[in-house]
Amino acid sequence: MLTLLVVIFVIAYTAIALEHPIGINKSASALLGAGLLWTVYAVMSGDHTLVSHQLNESLASTAQIVFFLMGAMTIVEVVDAHNGFEVITSRIRTTKLSTLMWMVGFVTFFLSAVLDNLTTTIVMISLMKKLLDKHDDRLFFAGMIVIAANAGGAWTPIGDVTTTMLWIGGQITTLAIMKGLFLASMVNLLVPLLVVSWMLKGREVVSPPQAEESGLLQTTSFERNLMFFMGLGILVCVPIFKTVTHLPPFMGILFGLGILWLVGELIHRKKEDDEKQHLTLVHALMKIDMSSIVFFIGILLAVATLEHTHILTNLAGWLNKVVGREDVIVTIIGLASAIVDNVPLVAASMGMYSLAQYPADSFLWEFMAYAAGTGGSILIIGSAAGVAAMGLEKIHFFWYMKRISGLALIGYFGGIAVYILQYKLFH
Repeated sequence: MLTLLVVIFVIAYTAIALEHPIGINKSASALLGAGLLWTVYAVMSGDHTLVSHQLNESLASTAQIVFFLMGAMTIVEVVDAHNGFEVITSRIRTTKLSTLMWMVGFVTFFLSAVLDNLTTTIVMISLMKKLLDKHDDRLFFAGMIVIAANAGGAWTPIGDVTTTMLWIGGQITTLAIMKGLFLASMVNLLVPLLVVSWMLKGREVVSPPQAEESGLLQTTSFERNLMFFMGLGILVCVPIFKTVTHLPPFMGILFGLGILWLVGELIHRKKEDDEKQHLTLVHALMKIDMSSIVFFIGILLAVATLEHTHILTNLAGWLNKVVGREDVIVTIIGLASAIVDNVPLVAASMGMYSLAQYPADSFLWEFMAYAAGTGGSILIIGSAAGVAAMGLEKIHFFWYMKRISGLALIGYFGGIAVYILQYKLFH
């Protein structure tokens, strides 16, 4: 049975990694994999009561992550519908490409820490289309935005889905992860930025011709600012809510979503239905990426079977025996996340190592959050931010590998060196 489960998982995993070449959506592969794995496990184990109990356990932990993501994505969609991100984009003005790169890098880094790397990538690449006319310049900026978004997302519990998974799972805590990874994540961005700013030295920004934006901004300045700062405030307050109430994060995000929904209804109550329809929470719920949500459900349930059958525990034992060193093992996991999705990798790692052996905020979990979060930048398909950039700017896999992968790699190892040095100095 164990061999069959591993074979099914590897095939499903390969299909997810090769989503674009084979033309099958990764959500379909994840759901098929989860369905097959649980079916084989239920039929061949013989203990249906135990399997049902384990499935209920896995469903509860998966639902927490899914509800959190749905709430966060909906809040971001509402802010975007009100053109709230204009609060940031309207303030970026410069004539030097190198200066613009630094500004975009830092805005992306900190915005990603507060929102998430996927949303930030979409917002910043959309901004580049307003600021840069040359497609080659926009491609280069898109590549750097992916690095900055993944680096920024790694050091906060809400910035990257893998860090969120570790936070919800109890492997990391809010203040510890922010203190532990901020410096390493910043170096992950600074090293590529220094190289790129030298490459762009002396080049001017070529702005696109100004087009009339008639009908685009149908919200007032008050509405844009209110929804932007409320949305941002709710996302920032979720870790505080968890600390104060000890309730899971999804409860905080749903509570915040309810508040945002109420405020939206109140400020638009006097408008005609046609005028306010695209500004409502109902419209935002229709716009969230349900394909990504379904993918997370499928892959987390698939990984759960490997956890319950102790395949992951055995793999952890084998890695410890063959490799031995935690830092090398986690570095390998980070590099692997450039080839395959980092969500199943982190989900697998959470099943491989127990909290009894590796308590919350230990070296393993903090380093895992950094490696899995930033290692995905090395290839365009290694992160949600990269896949989004690929679609938005039509970036080719090999173009990214040639121009951006080397920058991401030196940033990745630079951050690793800083984290290990920092850990040894302060522990």
